[in-house]
Amino acid sequence: MLASVGLFLFRRTDNGGRQRADDVPLYSVLHDQMNDQLSAFEGREFLVRSLDLYGNGYARIERDQRGQVVALYPLQAPSVVVERLPSGRVRYRVSDGRAGTVVLLQEEVLHIRGPSRDGLVGVSAIQLGRQAMGLRISQSQTATAMVDNGLRPSGVMSYPEKINAADRAKLRESVSERLQGSANAGQLIIMDGGATFTPLAFSAEDAEFLASQKLSNEDVARLFGVPPTSVGITDKATYANTEQEGRALVQNCLGPLAARVESALRRCLLTPEARRSLYVEHDLSSVLRGDVQARFESYRIAREIGAMSPNDIRRRENEPPIPGGDIYHQPANWVVLGESGSPGGVQ
Repeated sequence: MLASVGLFLFRRTDNGGRQRADDVPLYSVLHDQMNDQLSAFEGREFLVRSLDLYGNGYARIERDQRGQVVALYPLQAPSVVVERLPSGRVRYRVSDGRAGTVVLLQEEVLHIRGPSRDGLVGVSAIQLGRQAMGLRISQSQTATAMVDNGLRPSGVMSYPEKINAADRAKLRESVSERLQGSANAGQLIIMDGGATFTPLAFSAEDAEFLASQKLSNEDVARLFGVPPTSVGITDKATYANTEQEGRALVQNCLGPLAARVESALRRCLLTPEARRSLYVEHDLSSVLRGDVQARFESYRIAREIGAMSPNDIRRRENEPPIPGGDIYHQPANWVVLGESGSPGGVQ
């Protein structure tokens, strides 16, 4: 989801404001095209997924003759080994099945790391919560086995007289071939020889298996800081708390993740001199935007107190500016405390 959020390179202005630095090649790499084969969205999605799965996201940096970043080439995290040299610098050994092993210096690699134990290599949420993830995987395998072997817990086939082992094995094989599995669910059973079929009163609901699966799903979502409603767990969702959980998604999941990615981009892609005037930032306002009525009500308040101009509002809504729309207004009855509204001052 973070890959769908706008990522921009900004330049600080002299008046304390900012403007998009679209004249810098890095702007296009982060916002439009990461390299000749990947769009910025695809490349950022790859890096974020690698960060979630392995705790680290890597990309090889390509620079032009002026040292400007002109492309990023994502690397498979399992193929990268990070080493700290005696000098304190870091190097990366990248294994390639065709070209062997390539050694890259720290200036040549974008490294987005997750929470780290040594400050060098990140640890993924899957590793930190491997017990919860393992329980969820085991439950999924159990559910699959229950579907594939659906005949076994469904009932008991009994005969009035004892049958030998060979006939029992042949009967079990015959019934399994015709009735076992989800594709044969609901097939009619026809048996002779006085056989009776007694269904067993056992189901996944009776064993509270489904309830335990829901709890495991919530545990996995909690590892990544994701609200349950964002991953389709809507048991406790209401009209009142859905918007609040949307804000919780930004505050507890997307916000910290965006800050982690931004800090890595500044550290690896900008020189110390460039950091004085340039910085990278996600635009999370699109995720926080509420319904139309609440959004325009906030715009109205911001314009009335002079915080936004009509064109500021139109830019937020991706609308073109209008003539005279850059004028800021304030209420006419607002005066400095202790002064009157007349030109003469205090009366």
